[in-house]
Amino acid sequence: MAHAAFALRDVPGDVNVALIVADDRMGGGTNRYDYEFALRFRSGPVPVTLPRWAKRFWVTVPVWSSEPPSAESVRRVASATVHRLAYTHRPGPARTLRDMLAQEGAVMAAAVCAGPALDPDDVEYSRWVLGPFLDAADMRTCVECLFGDAAGATLGFTPRGLSPWAGLALALHDARAGARLLAR
Repeated sequence: MAHAAFALRDVPGDVNVALIVADDRMGGGTNRYDYEFALRFRSGPVPVTLPRWAKRFWVTVPVWSSEPPSAESVRRVASATVHRLAYTHRPGPARTLRDMLAQEGAVMAAAVCAGPALDPDDVEYSRWVLGPFLDAADMRTCVECLFGDAAGATLGFTPRGLSPWAGLALALHDARAGARLLAR
């Protein structure tokens, strides 16, 4: 957290971090992709003032029951969570798929995430599939494009021919390459 706190040096306010185990294995009502979408895009920057009922501002770092935990995986997710908070402080919350891809690419690159990754052909294919949807702002289209067909299927969404985590992998690929290929 000390390394990630450096990213927040210009962000006013105090932040508390909660590590939670989210059960995406046993089907206890947690759909991973709905939850991931909410954590990544439905929260905003640190509020200037807290509501009367809140004593602290918390961010949530999920550890998924379907994945073996490791110190490194927790470090990456915690770092990405804090970098996301710093990122949203500047331009505000992402509204369109284009904004979401830019946000998550920058966040995952800053947090030195190893993946998700696609092979070069799948990068170009995913870019082609996502192109017409870059200005979409609805959750359904964004989940389909960010997380891929398997994720969309868990929510009854439309298959688009995308690999798992395709949009996020493309975002990380472009951020690492310094590319603004998804820009207008």
